[in-house]
Amino acid sequence: MEQPVSLGVDIGSISTKGVLLSEDGQVLSEEYLWTEGNPVGAVKRLVGILLEKAPGPVSVRTVGTTGSARRLIGSMLGADVVKNEITAHAVGTLSRHPGVRTILEIGGQDSKIILIRGGVVSDYAMNSLCAAGTGAFLSSQAKRLGLEVESLGDLALRSRSPSKIAARCTVFAESDMIHKAQTGHSKEDIVAGLCRAVVLNYLNNVGKGKRIEEPIVFQGGVSKNRGVVRAFEEELHAGVMVDPESHLMGAIGAAILSRSAARERPFDPSLLEMTFTTKAGECSGCPNRCEIVRFYRGDDLLDAWGNRCEKGLNR
Repeated sequence: MEQPVSLGVDIGSISTKGVLLSEDGQVLSEEYLWTEGNPVGAVKRLVGILLEKAPGPVSVRTVGTTGSARRLIGSMLGADVVKNEITAHAVGTLSRHPGVRTILEIGGQDSKIILIRGGVVSDYAMNSLCAAGTGAFLSSQAKRLGLEVESLGDLALRSRSPSKIAARCTVFAESDMIHKAQTGHSKEDIVAGLCRAVVLNYLNNVGKGKRIEEPIVFQGGVSKNRGVVRAFEEELHAGVMVDPESHLMGAIGAAILSRSAARERPFDPSLLEMTFTTKAGECSGCPNRCEIVRFYRGDDLLDAWGNRCEKGLNR
């Protein structure tokens, strides 16, 4: 007998995350892989892996998507709900930590803060304009130091005197790191300083003016860096929780939110074998000159977006 499950997909510019969620909210299978500039191909692989990892026969009853490519993938999967990252992350985190008041999130190319009061989102802020202080920033600096990005956290914890690194801009940070290395600072101290700089950048930009209260949950790929976690705790003078499923919270939230919809029939896995294409073109229907993106399954138009008036949609 097939077990009913909900599929949640969180697809971003760097990584794609997905879960199959049981009716009681347990993660039956999960996957995290690189988007590699091909969200459709990444999600095809993702869903295939999730179904293979499932502990037995399953029937996907509802589908939810979130992330920067949520509308594209929502059209592809025939999603029941397509939700923004703030809502999805809040719902996912509340399902695991009902008392959470502050969610800190740093991903590959953006970061956000979500304030929860009384079980609902009361305020939030996002930063997607600059890569400084994100996972991509840490990865590039690790490469410059000849290190694997996964090793930064443990290396930072060995430092007793973190170097002062300016992280307001990648150019300034690189210049600072080179200077510190040339004047004899150890790699441990430079890396610890880098972790602290990421935290200060986040608090002075994304967290500026926000009342950060405990319980605090830290998520996103950078939450796996123990050096950054320690720096947050030192700067906030508070405990910071990192859930083992922190990288999946958006997908979990999307799966939970999808349950509010009533799907007529289960998700059809044969969709993964179909060909999906996008076509972009400029509309000349009015002076706006909108760039319209059309999404096709085979020859069938599934969705179109980018228009600022009905003329663009009709054309």
